[in-house]
Amino acid sequence: MPADLRQAIDTTTVAMLRARGSFKWTAPGPDGLGAAVAEMDFGAAPPIVDALAGLSADANFGYLPPSLADELAAACAEFERRRYGWDVDPEFVRHVPDVIKALEIAITHFSRPGSPVILPTPAYMPFLAVPGLLGREIIQVPMRDEAGFFTLDLDAISGGFRGGGHLLIFCNPCNPLGRVYTSAEMASLTDVVERHGGRVFADEVHGPLVYPGTRHIPYASTSDAAASHTLTATSASKAWNLPGLKCAQVILTNEPDRRRWEEMGLFAARGASNPGVVANIAAFRHGEAWLDEVLGYLDDSRRLLARLLGRLLPQVRYRPPDGTYLAWLDCSAMDLPHSPGALVTDRAHITVVDGPAFGAGGAGAFRFNFATPQPILATMVERIAAVLNTG
Repeated sequence: MPADLRQAIDTTTVAMLRARGSFKWTAPGPDGLGAAVAEMDFGAAPPIVDALAGLSADANFGYLPPSLADELAAACAEFERRRYGWDVDPEFVRHVPDVIKALEIAITHFSRPGSPVILPTPAYMPFLAVPGLLGREIIQVPMRDEAGFFTLDLDAISGGFRGGGHLLIFCNPCNPLGRVYTSAEMASLTDVVERHGGRVFADEVHGPLVYPGTRHIPYASTSDAAASHTLTATSASKAWNLPGLKCAQVILTNEPDRRRWEEMGLFAARGASNPGVVANIAAFRHGEAWLDEVLGYLDDSRRLLARLLGRLLPQVRYRPPDGTYLAWLDCSAMDLPHSPGALVTDRAHITVVDGPAFGAGGAGAFRFNFATPQPILATMVERIAAVLNTG
């Protein structure tokens, strides 16, 4: 594509994205580009738009009715069965406003009082903040980095349990690293958790965003042992770009946890909105064709990013993610005077999330969201290269 034509497309598209008013595109300022917030720039699936229009036409803006909550549970269970082969009973699906609320519940109601939370790092930023807000210590466990291929350090996780930790946060697909864990890896993790009598909070919100050659396997589906110690959090929010609508699901996979959830009472988990519930139902039941089209585009984009980096920033280490639309760019081989994420944000005027924000193991890297039109992606990489290559 000629550079002048691409520039025209970039300018028009960026203006449209800014006009939408999202935090992702307004935070960078009038000349900035947004690649920090985990949102996609591809609009919304038509079945979701139609479902929200129907809700508005009915003025169904009151409290969430039980019938709609039941429909959400059924739609989530159907999707888990159809997409992943996991047979989930709708009776065991609960609604919450978002994954962070699910984590708060897991820590407060399902882990040993006062016990530290074990967190493999680099990790999604709120996972480093929420436990402390609830009065819990965080035991950070840096992952093993094998030339850009990250794996769980099971010995260190075991040490975290021995050090008093009780709940392990397990993010699969992993934000920010893009790993999709194998059944063998999860079986080994289950052995460690069982040996120490631990619990697992499985964040699987990026589960639908997995590329050809890999497969998302819900952790709790891998064995009876995993099911006995896991709370699974999921949602349509990431795969269909719905986080502002406030709806997620917790899947309970053992009877003690189901009883405990009922004992919490009505108000412990409340907050899912009617629009969010309706949008999640539409996504799970009627949104897969749109999702698969987006995944095809993202698959091309993650490979385009590899080519662009290979040409413009060959010293940056990048492994195309197995899942998510988030790239982990390791600049530690470059002789940079400042943190690369700060340089990119401050000088290239492209908002990214600097590696240290993800905890131990994040220094020298940054997270980059590539879920944007490919001409904009190319422009971003060119601007990043111009800054990092000059330091």
